[in-house]
Amino acid sequence: MRQFSSTPLIGFAAYSGTGKTTLLRQLIPLLRESSINLGVIKHAHHEVDVDQPGKDSYELRKAGAGRVLLATSKHWALMVDEAEAKEPELPELLERLDCSSLDLVLVEGFRHLQFPKIELHRPALGKPLLFTCDSSVIAIASDAPIDQPCNLPQLDLNNPQEIAQFVKDYCEAIPRAD
Repeated sequence: MRQFSSTPLIGFAAYSGTGKTTLLRQLIPLLRESSINLGVIKHAHHEVDVDQPGKDSYELRKAGAGRVLLATSKHWALMVDEAEAKEPELPELLERLDCSSLDLVLVEGFRHLQFPKIELHRPALGKPLLFTCDSSVIAIASDAPIDQPCNLPQLDLNNPQEIAQFVKDYCEAIPRAD
C-alpha cells in the first residue's frame, strides 16, 4: 500500500448512498473524545462552491482573483479557482491540509487509490463488495452478514462506537515516524 503521508490515513469506501458521510459525522465526535486531532478530506464528483453569490469573497473571486482567503476569528477558508478542471490528487490535498498538527486523516472517496480503507457495505443496495478487488481494504462495516468468504475484520455499520474503536486500535498499531 502506498504511504501518502506520515500522518495515518483511513479511507471510507463505498458506493453512493451507502452512508459514508453519515458514518463520518458519527465517528468524528467519538474520535475527538479520545483526544484525536483529526482532519477530513472528502472527494466530490460534482460541482461544489462553498462561496455564495452576493458575498464579498465570491464577488472578489469572480472578478478574477484566483485565490481568496476568507478569515474570521473562528475559522478560515481558502477558495482557489483552478485554471483548468482536473481531478484532485490525494497527495496534493494532504499537503494543503497541513497534516503536521494532525493525529489522523479520514478520507471519504478516492476508493481507487491504494491506502488503508474501511469498506461500507449494505447488501440491500445490491452493489458488489469492493474488498474482492481492493487489497487495501482493512475491514468491512456492513449492516448485514457478508455472504462470501472474508478474512477481514467485520464491523457493524450501525455501531459507530465499534468502528471508532477499530480506527483507534488501527492507528495505535501504526509505527509513527517522528
